This record gives sequence, structure tokens and C-alpha cells, in this order.
Amino acid sequence: MKSLEIGIAYYKEGKFEEALKVFNQLVESEGPLPEHLHYRARIQSRLGALDQAIADFDALLQLEPYNTTFISDRAVVLHLLRRNEEAMQAFDQALNLDPQNPYRYSSRAYFKDRIGDLKGAIEDYERAIEMDPEDAVSLNNKGLVEEKLGYLGAARQSFSKSDRLTGYTPPEQRQPDKGNEQSLPGSDSQPKPEKAKPLTIRHFFAILNKLVTDKATRREFKNFIRSKIKGA
Repeated sequence: MKSLEIGIAYYKEGKFEEALKVFNQLVESEGPLPEHLHYRARIQSRLGALDQAIADFDALLQLEPYNTTFISDRAVVLHLLRRNEEAMQAFDQALNLDPQNPYRYSSRAYFKDRIGDLKGAIEDYERAIEMDPEDAVSLNNKGLVEEKLGYLGAARQSFSKSDRLTGYTPPEQRQPDKGNEQSLPGSDSQPKPEKAKPLTIRHFFAILNKLVTDKATRREFKNFIRSKIKGA
């Protein structure tokens, strides 16, 4: 097996320390090729080496300044560094370069949700859903934002549409507890406020890099997201 294949296998298995060694060797022996730098930047991001990741993304954009995947991934790292103005500019740039890709809207929407621009997040999710009506992940995430804003009826509709698309049936709907009906979805009772989940590198990249536009992948992660993305 070639070194590149070994490095990618480690990366996919979550063996980031081992993967980083492979890609460091590849960059040293074969030069800063875009594929090597991109994987190394992603690996460094997941290891929390954010400054090194940004350096690799900057080098990538010197090589391919209009590559929207590089731009979007770099935006994520900028956000993790709390450089949110720069991150927003990068998400905007990726969307402007790739305006027909609904994923550009949904990834910017997720970022807007993280920084507290909830209405802006809903607008971007709605645009993504307009472009891809079968985008179950955007529907689900839109529902989560609507819950935060107190739009409970709209949130239930978003969750219901998302569940129909994925064939997901919430456990409480399969086996409702008649003794506690007020806690079921659709109840008029006010939900208990949730504490904000801490941002972790792993779950942020799980959303922005694994869910892309592939419907099979989105289905695989449906239950994970539906549980409100608990920390990795």
C-alpha cells in the first residue's frame, strides 16, 4: 500500500497522530502537493494545531486560490480560532464562487448558528432547502435553530419533514408514554432551556466535512445530528 493510501486510511480511522507522521513525510519527500497539504491541514485541525493548519491552508490557497473546498475548510479553522470576521468572509467567498451548491449555504448557516445569528442561519438553511428539497440535514438543523428562537410549530414541521426524508421515527413516537404526554413532540408545553453545547473540533468537522451533499452520508449521520450533536 502506498504512503498516501496509508495516511488517508489513518485519517479516516481517526488515527490522527499516525496520519500526521505520514503526511509530514510525504510533504518532505514529494513536496507541498495540494492533496498532501489538504489532508495535513485537516489532520492538524483535528489535533488542535490550528495555527499550523491555517499555515497549510494559506499555502493551499496560494496554489489554488479559487478552490472552494479549501476556502470553506479554512473558514472552519478561522472560526475555531475565534477569527469570526475572517471566517464569515471566507464562507461568503466560497458561496460566491460556488453559488449553485446548496452545501455552501448550509455550511454558512451552521456557522451563523454558532455565532448567534439565528435568523441569518434560518435564511441560509431555507435557501439550501429551496435548492435541494431532499436535504434532510438542513431541514433538521433549521428545526434546531427554530427551537432556539421559540418557533416551536415551525421547528416541529422542519423535524417532521426531515424525518420523513430519512425514514427516521423518533423513539417517543414509536412508543409514546401516555403517562407523560406533555413532554412529547407537539405538546404545547414550553421546552426546558438547554445549555449551549461546547464547540469541539471533531463535531464541527463532522458536520461541515462529512455531511457535504452525499445523501447516503447524511442519512448515516442523521441520528447523531437529531440528538443535537452531543460532544464527541
